[in-house]
Amino acid sequence: MNIYIENEYCHKIDLDYKKIITSVVEEALDFIKCPYECEVNVTIVDNSAIRKINMEQRKIDRATDVLSFPLLEYGQAGEFRFFDSCPECFHPDTGELMLGDIVISYDKVLSQAEEYNHSAKRELAFLTAHSMLHLFGFDHMEDNERMEMEKMQEIILKNLGITRENKWEKTKK
Repeated sequence: MNIYIENEYCHKIDLDYKKIITSVVEEALDFIKCPYECEVNVTIVDNSAIRKINMEQRKIDRATDVLSFPLLEYGQAGEFRFFDSCPECFHPDTGELMLGDIVISYDKVLSQAEEYNHSAKRELAFLTAHSMLHLFGFDHMEDNERMEMEKMQEIILKNLGITRENKWEKTKK
């Protein structure tokens, strides 16, 4: 599996963000029982950069916490059988299923950790889990979809021992 993590954040990140993101991506893949080796791209940016991407891609002129850009279309969320007959879904050099891209605003990680009174680690892990579920085809447009995603996110984080019980600790920018 290849997890490409690019840090474009303009300040120092006082977390082992690569370890956190990698562990959440791996746990999400295990949780969903993905039968393939996969490729995921994650970029960490500031509010200004994610606002620009949000405007370009979604025509929404505001910063957001995370953006997900799935490369696959699922018949049913989390169902991978279709991809056996989809050679273009796999990287030609590595043979890995190309799931897509995740963009996370670290400014939002910090502000939301403080707002929700938990750690920046927990917030980064949560946003990664949330985005991975989008890369698996899940959405939260309807209440039942939202509740299903929330349940899956919490299970993924709980499996890693990352809970809301961790209080927010001020992290330097």
